[in-house]
Amino acid sequence: MLFGKIGVPEILLILVVVLLLFGAKKLPDMARSLGKSARILKSEAKAMKSDGQQQQNAPADPPHPGQDDATHRTIQAAPGDVTSSRPVSEPSDTTKR
Repeated sequence: MLFGKIGVPEILLILVVVLLLFGAKKLPDMARSLGKSARILKSEAKAMKSDGQQQQNAPADPPHPGQDDATHRTIQAAPGDVTSSRPVSEPSDTTKR
């Protein structure tokens, strides 16, 4: 390892530099937006996993040509934060022949 181990003094120095660069007022907003992004990513990963399990358990009937197979889901925001909930439309796969 070229740099060695990072200890407590190095971590404190990094935190001080980050505080000086971004300022004390922007850090809570940045942490809040990072938390929201992490919650959205987690809910999307959970939804993709449950969709994959449903597809494995579903019968192998092909959709009819006129049938709309796009499902609509709503990403839920944190409790009390209703401004960032939005409907999500899954894109249909147009590469099928």
